[in-house]
Amino acid sequence: MVEITASLVKSLRDKTGAGMMDCKKALVENNGDFEVAVDWLRKKGLSAAAKKSSRAASEGLVAIHVEGEEGVIVEVNAETDFVARNDKFQGFVRTLADIAIKGNGDVEALKAIEYNGSGHSVQDELVSLIATIGENMNIRRSAKISVNPGVIVGYMHNQLLPGLGKIGVLVALKSAGDAGKLQALGHQLAMHIAAARPESLNVDSLDAEMIARERKIHEDQASASGKPAEIVAKMVDGRMRKYFEEVVLLEQAFVIDPDKRVSQVVAEAAKDIGAPVEISAFVRFACGEGVEKREDDLAAEVAKTLGNA
Repeated sequence: MVEITASLVKSLRDKTGAGMMDCKKALVENNGDFEVAVDWLRKKGLSAAAKKSSRAASEGLVAIHVEGEEGVIVEVNAETDFVARNDKFQGFVRTLADIAIKGNGDVEALKAIEYNGSGHSVQDELVSLIATIGENMNIRRSAKISVNPGVIVGYMHNQLLPGLGKIGVLVALKSAGDAGKLQALGHQLAMHIAAARPESLNVDSLDAEMIARERKIHEDQASASGKPAEIVAKMVDGRMRKYFEEVVLLEQAFVIDPDKRVSQVVAEAAKDIGAPVEISAFVRFACGEGVEKREDDLAAEVAKTLGNA
């Protein structure tokens, strides 16, 4: 039988990232054959990842990457914020954003792209990471925007590392004007978007069903006042204008100067930039938004662990 040395186990651990005991078992099970042990661990990782896939992943990180007139943003979820601070996890998310710039913003297509010259896919790398770290993880969403001519500006609120954090924003400004001034305007707009959380760029791009539902609520409330129909109609129109000012980017009060709407800020900036400016697109990802977060009972978890000891 081939001797399983400590150095051989360490080499396997360095290559795969798996735990020392798993590496030793892989070598023992495969008579010391290093490459077969690598495959064995990968298969084991697939099994471990499948078992973890049903567990809620609502923490994690958002990453952005901008190249010229293109920008991408991705969100990768994990089960705990502790993992979000893990170097391996952070490295994966940052690399994923770098890879995503080659794609079209589709998550499934991104999963199939080769991971950083490794010879295996992004999805395979994710599965290996799940097996190594021991938590369920999920590439939740991705988006890509572009502009020509103009600039793409990325902003990460309270970033942990460059381009990596919990709330990321991309803004596309279409203009033939001064690029440096466009960048400065884009940065301010991205900060606004991070804080104000607009749901759409303009009124026309809001979901029609959402508008109808909102209007119906205000109609019912106004009708209950008993006022004449023409007064009710004016009340509803006024409340809808207020609604649009809350959720539509161009209608929102600018956070840096609340006396101005975003549309007014852009129009005034165009004069200094030397050409018309249009916000052609924006994306805002806040990590875990819309995902049901699990409520951990630490005492119960500790008791369960001790009970299995």
